[in-house]
Amino acid sequence: MSTPLFKIRENGKYGFMDAQGSLAIEPQYLEAEDFYNGFSRVRFNDKLIHMDTLGRLLLKHLFNFVGFFEEGLARVQLVSRWGYIGPRGNLSIEVQFEEAGDFSSGLAPVRQRGYYGFIGSDGNWVIRPEFEGAREFSCGLAPACLAGKWGYIDEEGGLAIVPQFDACLAFQGEVAFVRNGQMWGLINRPGELLVEPQFELLEGYAYGEFFDGLAIVAQDGLFGFINQVGELQVEPAFAFVGDFGDGLAPVQLHNRFGYIDKAGELSIPPRFEDAGLYADGLAPVKTNSHWGFIDREGEWRIPPKYESALPFKDGLALVIKAGKWAYVNLDGDIVWREV
Repeated sequence: MSTPLFKIRENGKYGFMDAQGSLAIEPQYLEAEDFYNGFSRVRFNDKLIHMDTLGRLLLKHLFNFVGFFEEGLARVQLVSRWGYIGPRGNLSIEVQFEEAGDFSSGLAPVRQRGYYGFIGSDGNWVIRPEFEGAREFSCGLAPACLAGKWGYIDEEGGLAIVPQFDACLAFQGEVAFVRNGQMWGLINRPGELLVEPQFELLEGYAYGEFFDGLAIVAQDGLFGFINQVGELQVEPAFAFVGDFGDGLAPVQLHNRFGYIDKAGELSIPPRFEDAGLYADGLAPVKTNSHWGFIDREGEWRIPPKYESALPFKDGLALVIKAGKWAYVNLDGDIVWREV
């Protein structure tokens, strides 16, 4: 596993440091994304380019768009067609498709002549293009559309769940969210409805992903959580909720933020102006217009003195003070500070 790198900023340009605060990649890019599967995407000559952890750019080809690397391949677009490159920037699958998705389980959904099928990592068809729509495989099944309705196919292309929904999301373990009309419900792998479509999809909110075994759902503009058995584990009663981390989730109640446990009980009473997700045992919270970090008991571990703060990741958290970036460790010590 590669050593994590952290994005830094100097004189309006971005680079990366290691977990000890040592410079790894000189700040030189006007735009840079966090590393994912061994690569960042940086803006170079007004195009997004992959960059590896040594700071090397994949410049063998320049594309209109480059996607993330999944299973060693990244989708790329040249003019209006799509193909895939490998981790050295070589074109692994020729640019030829009308649309392309990411690889998962050794397969990627692509569109050719108006229909979707799936190719293998060699670029050859594994499932012939006969679907009106298709999404990536997850847990052995992929959403696919026939005659205007969505269902699921298996890795041989056979119908596993007959198309009957207006939309489908990827399976997560034994369950998946499906939509009929404007409401979402939950099905199991045999295609049986565990929960009738009844939840709202609200713009600007993460939806349909389980974290710590629970997923956010909304009813009548209020938020709660559903488990992977299809039970409403936390009734929709909050104006806002965030995902669970370290067994706790931020919630908004009466214009204040606190945290609930997985039983829906208030573990930390709502007394903050804003709150973020728990990670590494700490969560960023805002009080008196400043951010700090509390532990799982709600006690201050890093005093509130920052204008902004993100959750911890790989032992460090990005904070902003006087408009300058800094990274702090779990003890609140400054590991790196923007000059």
